[in-house]
Amino acid sequence: MAVRINRVYTRKGDDGTTGLVGGRRVSKDDPRVVAYGEVDELSSVIGLARSILCSAPYRRRVAAAKLDRALAEVQQELFDLGSELATDPRDARPQAIRIGPDHVTRLERRIDELQADLDPLSSFVLPGGGTAGSALHLARCVCRRAERAVVALVRSGGARPEVLRYLNRLSDLLFVEARWIAKKTGHREVLWEPGQRKNGT
Repeated sequence: MAVRINRVYTRKGDDGTTGLVGGRRVSKDDPRVVAYGEVDELSSVIGLARSILCSAPYRRRVAAAKLDRALAEVQQELFDLGSELATDPRDARPQAIRIGPDHVTRLERRIDELQADLDPLSSFVLPGGGTAGSALHLARCVCRRAERAVVALVRSGGARPEVLRYLNRLSDLLFVEARWIAKKTGHREVLWEPGQRKNGT
């Protein structure tokens, strides 16, 4: 599908409204706008992680290139997902691209593949693991926030449950990817130790 964007600003949103796919105008704090805005932010954070993977000291590592390709695919899918969220169901076209069970299954396969290369956890992981790992942990948190925003839409019938399942599984994948790239680049994983005090304080 060809998309042409000739202008960045239109002034139509100066009144606090925005246009959905199909032409309906809604408030910029409408739950639908909040939901696809969170998905947009998620894609941006994933883009940050990809930029880190393509820069020193990661760029010459096979693992980084492999992860970058996988994240690029996710970004494409998030645009499809965001487009669906930006469309009122009453205006949805039958031929529109939709996230479905196959997308969720692919994420699950990816999780299983990477998980097989990781040690079992004995506690929660503190976010970190180098700059790439940290960026992926941040993406995971934003993904959970997007998921929470979509819950309200699904509950009201404004979004399909498949969208929620995709985001739920994606947050799991981002967690596993953060652990995996940390391991592949030699960054030690730090686990939560309940009640630990540092320096005797």
